[in-house]
Amino acid sequence: MKKILLFLFLGAVGFTAYSCDNNDDTPVQTVDYDTIAQMKDITGTFSNSGNYTISQGLGIPSTYVVLVYRLVGGNAWQQIPKSVYLPDVSGKPTNRVFDYNFLFNSQNVEIRIDDENFNLASDLTSGEITSYLNNQTFRIVLVPANTTGVGGSNKKASVDTSDYNAVVKYYNLDESKVQVLK
Repeated sequence: MKKILLFLFLGAVGFTAYSCDNNDDTPVQTVDYDTIAQMKDITGTFSNSGNYTISQGLGIPSTYVVLVYRLVGGNAWQQIPKSVYLPDVSGKPTNRVFDYNFLFNSQNVEIRIDDENFNLASDLTSGEITSYLNNQTFRIVLVPANTTGVGGSNKKASVDTSDYNAVVKYYNLDESKVQVLK
């Protein structure tokens, strides 16, 4: 009888020690195969009649973050919001500056020119109108808001969203499959 009690006691201690392991509290990281980043291009012209706004209807899930980049020089993408400082030109106001900016909701992305300290309609040269207002191409990148793979975690993604190439690499985006919106 004493031997049976000893084995029962050792079994109870062993079971208790094994069940008190806290390793199961760590969330399991999984790969999310149904939430994928997307890229869409939009080209438009900012005009006074359109309140210097380019608007694009999109269905944006609540689990996504919207990043917007402007094509600069035909081969580089620059994240917006971005302030543009124009050089002083004879006959125009000095220290001219404006911002490319954007707003979005679940149905729409609106890219606009904000906070100009001069009259865009009359105080831009024809070259500046061509460079900054006409036929501007923007890339809208929709990325998952939670990139850690752990639900509810406050960890941030280890990607610099101001660097377009880093975003493309991190999310494994294929630039040949960009959807062009009209």
